[in-house]
Amino acid sequence: MSPQPQAAVGAPLSRVEGRLKVTGKAPYAAEHSIKGVVHAVIVDASIGRGRITSIDTDDALAQPGVLKVIHHGNAPKLPYKDNPASNNPPGGRRLQVFQDDKVLFHGQPVAVVVATTLEAAQHGASLVKVAYDAQKPSTDLAKAKADKPTKYARGDTAAALRSAPVRIDATYQMARNHHNAMEPHVTIARWNGNKLTVWDKTQWVVGTQTELSTVFGLPTDAVRVISPYVGGAFGSGLRCWPHTIVAALAARETRRPVKLVLKRRQQYFNTGFRPSYEYRLKLGSNRQGRLTAMAHEMDAETSSYETFTESILMPGQMLYSTPNVSQAYRTVPLDVNTPLYMRGPGFATASFVIESAMDELAATLGIDPIELRRRNEPSEDESKNLPFSTRRLRECYTTGARQFGWDQRRAKPRSRREGDWLIGMGMAAGVYDTARMPAQARVRLDAEGTAVVDAAASDMGPGTYTSQTQVAADALGLTMRTVTFRLGDSLFPPTPPHGGSMTMASVGSAVLDGCNQVRRQAIRLAVEDRESPLYGVDAEDVVVRGGRLHTKNNPVRGETYQSLLTRNKHSHLEAQGSYAGPAAKERHSFYAYNATFAEVAVDATLGLVRVRRMLGVYDAGRIISPKLAESQSIGGITGGIGTALLEHTVTDHRDGRIVNANLADYLVPVNADVPDIQAIYLDGEDREADPLGVKGLGEVVHVGVAPAIANAVFNATGRRVRQLPITAETLL
Repeated sequence: MSPQPQAAVGAPLSRVEGRLKVTGKAPYAAEHSIKGVVHAVIVDASIGRGRITSIDTDDALAQPGVLKVIHHGNAPKLPYKDNPASNNPPGGRRLQVFQDDKVLFHGQPVAVVVATTLEAAQHGASLVKVAYDAQKPSTDLAKAKADKPTKYARGDTAAALRSAPVRIDATYQMARNHHNAMEPHVTIARWNGNKLTVWDKTQWVVGTQTELSTVFGLPTDAVRVISPYVGGAFGSGLRCWPHTIVAALAARETRRPVKLVLKRRQQYFNTGFRPSYEYRLKLGSNRQGRLTAMAHEMDAETSSYETFTESILMPGQMLYSTPNVSQAYRTVPLDVNTPLYMRGPGFATASFVIESAMDELAATLGIDPIELRRRNEPSEDESKNLPFSTRRLRECYTTGARQFGWDQRRAKPRSRREGDWLIGMGMAAGVYDTARMPAQARVRLDAEGTAVVDAAASDMGPGTYTSQTQVAADALGLTMRTVTFRLGDSLFPPTPPHGGSMTMASVGSAVLDGCNQVRRQAIRLAVEDRESPLYGVDAEDVVVRGGRLHTKNNPVRGETYQSLLTRNKHSHLEAQGSYAGPAAKERHSFYAYNATFAEVAVDATLGLVRVRRMLGVYDAGRIISPKLAESQSIGGITGGIGTALLEHTVTDHRDGRIVNANLADYLVPVNADVPDIQAIYLDGEDREADPLGVKGLGEVVHVGVAPAIANAVFNATGRRVRQLPITAETLL
């Protein structure tokens, strides 16, 4: 078949659901109007470890409107079958709510109050009296015992470090970060006999469906999950959390639809977070800056009941050419709830350490930081002995340096000053895995010349509705307004989690396949129809534009989908598109890359850091929607500013309580913190990765931001800060 004209893909189009969102007509999880709904409020544990000795619910039950109080003493036993098709960490056992008297972390759900109004449920929850046999929790990463490490090695790192003329040995600390999306986590649950429907804030409707089915012992098709809009998540919605189970249980026990909305405070211990790390890096090089060895030792917090890990090892294995590498990744079980992926998971943490150390090496040797990175650019992925599908980091460096004015940077730290402000520039490289997973999509072209495409995907903000509509419109030869893309329903064809920058590659490839099938069906129908102007034409010579099939070299000869289907008495054409995911044995190494540049000003007296401007240059394959890409870059860089300078969860180690579990004390960037941000996307595509040629953008834009800022702070002040966030106290 002839290549389809590309009118929508690559165009800077506004979000197709934008008007619904700005007018308040897009229903988020808490906003679905369910007849007869009642309200549930969780009572959370006030100790960090121990056992419940008694629960007094009399005062709560005496309140008008309170229907039921459910806890371990009266809750039914739930099957909690194993669920391999989930984002639950593979090690340990997931939290089983109300199934025993154990308290594993501060804030664990110990009861739920169900009432006819939210106010009655809130008041009832405040009256539940829980007594405990409390034990001192272990919540300090530095004082707890680590598990056995996961290891990686190539070469003889110890010997190479001993013989290296230049060595860096530094330990870095990264604070726990919480997602803090605007929309709180919400579940509305309703039973109809033995069938369960939930309206949920989730990044994976299929994952929530399978988790609910295994917890309650139901067939998968007895559970329906609906989530058309997600008000931000950054990874927090990638698994089904206990509050969703609580809502479904409460609905079953009261035989009423139940709405459960987590308070902002409860999201700090009822959903996940980016774990804190202590990360030691030993680096060796020759005097020309060529790396000879890297030794990575990292400790990361996890919960006592599940072992959470993330892809923190990969950057140290493949970002730079290094003949000798050793890594030891230890999880440290603590009395906390289980961490989860947060934007740029693993890669963002590793990049702060590696890129800070590379900057320190550059300063030690007197080599420009970009030149040092160029000297260590690998010719292949040395961890896999595979060629890179595409790797254009050198071009990212060149483009970024030119655009940012890197030649104006002063190599000597603390040498540029504007009044009270010390000015510095820094940069860092970033990398993120090009993830792809199997996906399906259903495509239906109606006789009216309009199309509907369904997939059980999510859209937490990147613009899935819009980008998938763009792909479908071009593949079908329709305009954007004649294509409707639907997502967020487990009744639709299954898709992978909406995270890891895999949605465009995975779901988009399935959409492309389904639309191609439908377009080819129509073309075959036309060229075999004696009444069609296209009768007898070679199908390879037919394209579709604006809903009209015509020959490639003679647009006059053709007809519309509408006339073709109507004449042939077809109400519609339909196909199931699919994408199989990556090959079992891949021939290339797939990653997206960036070079991130930052200019900061640091108050010489007060130690305050202000980011003045930032630039990201991205090797992310084909850009489907430039306008959405711009939004992703601004958002990812803004999140990186938070990681670098503001975000830090504070735990009281006496009882495991999170001290700053609110948006007044847990600081995130606001408008005044966000500088001028510019993003540049290198033209190109990666057809080795997937049929669309995309490599993923949402994650990689975050990776590299924190070290670029930290390196700029060093250039401004001469102080090398090895902990995040960088606060005024660390600079004074």
